Amino acid sequence: PVSPRGRPGGMDLAYVCEWEKKPKSNHCPSIPLVCAWSCRNLIAFTTDLRNEEEKDLTHMVHIIDTEHPWDVYSVNSGHTEVITCLEWDQSGSRLLSADADGHIKCWGMTDHLANSWENTVGSVVEGDPVVALSWLHNGVKLALHVEKSGASNFGEKFSRVKFSPSLTLFGGKPMEGWIAVTISGLVTVSLLKPNGQVLTATESLCRLRCRVALADVAFTGGGNIVVATSDGSSTSPVQFYKVCVSVVNEKCKIDTEILPSLFMRCTTDPARKDKYPAITHLKFLARDMSEQVLLCASNQNNSIVECWSLRKEGLPVNNIFQQISPVVGDKQPMILKWRILSATNDLDRVSAVALPKLPISLTNTDLKVANDTKFFPGLGLALAFHDGSVHIVHRLSLQMMAVFYGSSSQRPVDEPALKRPRTAGPLVHFKAMQLSWTSLALAGVDSHGKLSMLRISPSMGHVLDMNMSLRHLLFLLEYCMVTGYDWWDILLHVQPSMVQNLVEKLHEEYMRQNAALQQVLSTRIVAMKASLCKLSSSTIARVCDYHAKLFLIAISCTLKSLLRPHFLNTPDKSPGDRLTEICSKITDVDIDKVMINLKTEEFVLEMTTLQSLQQLIQWVGDFVLYLLASLPNQGSPVRPGHSFLRDGVSLGMFRELMVVIRIWGLLKPSCLPVYTATSDTQDSMSLLFRLLTKLWLCCREENHITEPDDALIDECCLLPSQLLIPNIDWLPINDGIISKLQNKQLVRLQFGKAPGLVGHTVSSQFDAFVRAPGQPKIDHLRRLHLGAYPTEECKSCTRCGCVTMLKSPNKVTAVKQWEQRWIKNCLCGGLWRKMPLSYS
Repeated sequence: PVSPRGRPGGMDLAYVCEWEKKPKSNHCPSIPLVCAWSCRNLIAFTTDLRNEEEKDLTHMVHIIDTEHPWDVYSVNSGHTEVITCLEWDQSGSRLLSADADGHIKCWGMTDHLANSWENTVGSVVEGDPVVALSWLHNGVKLALHVEKSGASNFGEKFSRVKFSPSLTLFGGKPMEGWIAVTISGLVTVSLLKPNGQVLTATESLCRLRCRVALADVAFTGGGNIVVATSDGSSTSPVQFYKVCVSVVNEKCKIDTEILPSLFMRCTTDPARKDKYPAITHLKFLARDMSEQVLLCASNQNNSIVECWSLRKEGLPVNNIFQQISPVVGDKQPMILKWRILSATNDLDRVSAVALPKLPISLTNTDLKVANDTKFFPGLGLALAFHDGSVHIVHRLSLQMMAVFYGSSSQRPVDEPALKRPRTAGPLVHFKAMQLSWTSLALAGVDSHGKLSMLRISPSMGHVLDMNMSLRHLLFLLEYCMVTGYDWWDILLHVQPSMVQNLVEKLHEEYMRQNAALQQVLSTRIVAMKASLCKLSSSTIARVCDYHAKLFLIAISCTLKSLLRPHFLNTPDKSPGDRLTEICSKITDVDIDKVMINLKTEEFVLEMTTLQSLQQLIQWVGDFVLYLLASLPNQGSPVRPGHSFLRDGVSLGMFRELMVVIRIWGLLKPSCLPVYTATSDTQDSMSLLFRLLTKLWLCCREENHITEPDDALIDECCLLPSQLLIPNIDWLPINDGIISKLQNKQLVRLQFGKAPGLVGHTVSSQFDAFVRAPGQPKIDHLRRLHLGAYPTEECKSCTRCGCVTMLKSPNKVTAVKQWEQRWIKNCLCGGLWRKMPLSYS
């Protein structure tokens, strides 16, 4: 019977994505089925493509990003036997796959595209199936302190734990590589040298090699590796080994030693002695927690789960020896011993286990605060059962925290669970599951190969007041901001009514950090605010502003970095810094008076360079004109650009850029922004600079913002009669899934088919700002027009939908420098994906 602690309401189904049935070849779930979830919210999983005619199987690996699950990238893995393991690295940019023939492959993105992968390197233990696989540890370990969630400093909330990498290069840099355990009891380690060479060594785990049916790998703070193995029978011990990896004379060397082993308690318990013959799951609770292990033993219909921990214990010495033993202080000898922490009652048969990846601190105070505030992410692990249900149980006590009943599992009735009549045939159940990096979502692949995405409430279904719910989400958003992980799974829980509050609180917390950290996180917080504002119809216009702000920051950095000091023995400030300083000191409204204070020789660039920057310069000019023209009707916050009118920092950046552009215009007039003016004699640049400066002076100091005076507003009202106001190409509304999940209705999707955007209220308001289909498309980052039916291959961002060409049309170094800014990720930090050519 379900214990009363498991709360319904803690989990619900967000979306389901399934394969299209085809007559000739079908995707069927591979056995075993594996999946892995990266910190950038990419999910990799396996299926076997069965071809009816040739009766052969192709072992496929599929990669999706959780925001566009239908846009699946499927690759023929080239593995001849079934894939047994998939593992993402810490950065989420590389994937390892291993098969039942001993082959291990490392996959990386081609051209930094999330939907294009290639196998670069690998290793092999011929004919020996791999049962466990892991990347070596890079020595980075954080701890989230729930009790400090109110602290102002991010360093206190998320502290760095002292942890050594598995192996270091010269100078302490962690060495990259992987470790695997095979079925015949071998451990193999491959090291990736910086020059691309792979060093591999293979060693047996112990002198007496025996069959390894299950294994797992974990790391210790001292830089050692711990391997746990079981031969699959619960009457045999679960063995543990310490593995040390070193490089001697350019060769990889492995040393192993035996650690204490354990027997599962259910085998020594007289009542259950022969009830559970097989050990079916063996997992360390986390990759960096080698002292805690989760075991599951099963029979045909039932399972039992136990949690063990490795403790140091004193060894009592017999009285006889106490008199004669020399006194070496009063310390008794210490030994390591496995002790059982907790165990479940008899459960339905477990089909999959998912462990939390959130490195939550487990001190008593942290656990108490987590319990009092009902903050449970990272404290629960998920168990899936053969009847289709999923339970989340506490990682220490194994007590039920939340429960999800699959479509096929019956709700618990009053009679005991064991007496329920079994339905004919096996029920649909999860074969593999993974928790997201903040534990707020759970992905499962079931026995039909269908992918389900479950939401997990941070409070496991406890009803909290709004303030507390916001604090929980804020804490996890800050964690993602500090680590650089993707925060899609947090957005699943944001209701439209929370957006305004979350953005304000996030900003407050950010402003409490020191200047250096603020600078590091400056673009990340803007991207985060943008993705939050997408979720509410009242803040949708601000999404445009945040993306424009990211674009402005990037342009400002790039253009300023092109300035060169005149003499080689440079003064303490770079030309870019000096420009900023002079522009903020000289508040004159006349552009030429500001210009006189600058050393013009620092601004001299080649003519071709200036010409190649014209599109970016044009955007700056257009945007300034658009902003000033929209000042008179500033009463409407639903228009994009509104937030810039009160943003002193951004206006200051525009002002600096106008000065730079003015000086460059003297060198090469054709690089200036083109304006369509009504009179020929008018100096548009200096007019705009004058108005921009007046507006900037109103909001230069953040705590002391004044309203623009009537004279300025009158002048801005005249702008449309003097200059043609340009259309600004705002970013497209994203076609992702997140905004469709807010009403908590289950969304059904199909792999390979983009869903129609139905019933989405937010996007209809947004369409006013975006180009309609059939209109000419634009490269949002190069500001080039691509025509209505682009012939160039493009890539789009998975997070903000920004579109740009894959190949650079320009060869100028200044442009290359601009393109380097977003070659790996979009300006908002999102991943690129290649678009089909017919994307119009």
